[in-house]
Amino acid sequence: MAITSLGIGSGVDIGSLVNQLIKAEGEPTLKRLQTKEVGYQAEISGFGSLKSALSSFQSSLSGLKDISAFQGRTATSSDQAIFSATADSTASAGVFGVEVVQLAESQKLISKDTYFSSATDTVGEGTLTLTQNAVSFDVSVAATDTLENVRDAINNATDNTGITAAIINVDDGSGGTESKLVLTSDKTGLDNKITMTTDDTGDGQDEDLNGLSRLRSANLVEQTAALDGQIKVDGQLISSENNAFTGVVDGVTINGIDVGAGEKLTVALDKNAVTAKINSFISSYNGLVDTFKSLSSFDSGSNVAGVLLGDSTLRAVEGAIRTAVYSLTPGLSTAFSSLAEIGITTDDDGKLTLDSSKLAPILASNFDDLAGLFAGDDGLATKLESLVKNYVKSDGLIDSRTDGLKLRIDDITSEKERLEVRLTSIEATLLKKFSAMDALVGTLNNQSSFLTQQLANLPGAYNPNKK
Repeated sequence: MAITSLGIGSGVDIGSLVNQLIKAEGEPTLKRLQTKEVGYQAEISGFGSLKSALSSFQSSLSGLKDISAFQGRTATSSDQAIFSATADSTASAGVFGVEVVQLAESQKLISKDTYFSSATDTVGEGTLTLTQNAVSFDVSVAATDTLENVRDAINNATDNTGITAAIINVDDGSGGTESKLVLTSDKTGLDNKITMTTDDTGDGQDEDLNGLSRLRSANLVEQTAALDGQIKVDGQLISSENNAFTGVVDGVTINGIDVGAGEKLTVALDKNAVTAKINSFISSYNGLVDTFKSLSSFDSGSNVAGVLLGDSTLRAVEGAIRTAVYSLTPGLSTAFSSLAEIGITTDDDGKLTLDSSKLAPILASNFDDLAGLFAGDDGLATKLESLVKNYVKSDGLIDSRTDGLKLRIDDITSEKERLEVRLTSIEATLLKKFSAMDALVGTLNNQSSFLTQQLANLPGAYNPNKK
């Protein structure tokens, strides 16, 4: 392979010259394409910010669409150590006297003294039938089964109604120890008392004090009695299998915690929750307005514009949402048809503000009517959520614009590739031409040097090197 050096014949740096020519040829086009690409990327980022802001706004609307969210009630106990309470939207405001008479208890049974000296004692042979609330399950006991086996069989029974078996080891009173079977109901209340009967096939006697019969209910000691929970509301007694009392006061659940009298239950409209929801809506909408302004702004001082300034899609989205928020909604099943009627107005920046002094009397006199303005099929939240959904869905307007911009970037990438191919071809052509020129100039220079030498050797020719 021949070794060449560009410019050796002419003395011109052909490589550098060709690079400069290629740069001059391609740089203007490349800069134009890069400027377009940066602009398209900025627009994609801008639409991403717009979609994110709209999605956040959509999420804030989900909590406003449910009418019950605007009809909350609070249930307040005068002493949380005695009872607590919750209320739903059907509860009526009022004050009620509450007394917790007794707390619900689960029954606990234990085998009698001297029955079993050890957990490994055999218990007899037959079938144990355990019953709660008229539902039973059976445990089969073999002649070789121990007290431990009975415990495990009860606990592992697939149809166990809610009974836990355990073994405790205690002093027998004479210096030794003995084991006892303990049965505990997993559920409180009288209906969940434990009944255990035996089919004692070991001795054929189901009701004596020997063999498997030792484990029937009549031969067990009740350590804790099953009790229903009981409370009095305005002096009226109510019982429950547990410590939760639902429906005593419509829409209210009272939970007994400790025995006590002379307490009060206050049920009231949850005005604070409604006010918080309204303020949350205002805050979310104002955040969306900030995004609109940021994307479409222009700073004349710095000459910096928002990435979507003048964009038709942004204007369409902003206009549609503003119209939906500010327009009247006649025909609603509510006393109100616009935000302004409840004290929500617009400031100079296009943001919503709340006049609490106007909202307060509405909360007092038209509490449930507020729900219809925001929630329900015709409410503002439902209308806005449906509108925003069309913008942020996967095949919505914003994604369509973003996809279009991505296609333009793909086109720019293709143009860059074509430009690179063209510049490579031009570079090859220039190198070929300059190489030929360089070779020709080198040849001419060599011929010139040869002729100069020959002429200098002619008789009578002036030669400054001769003396």
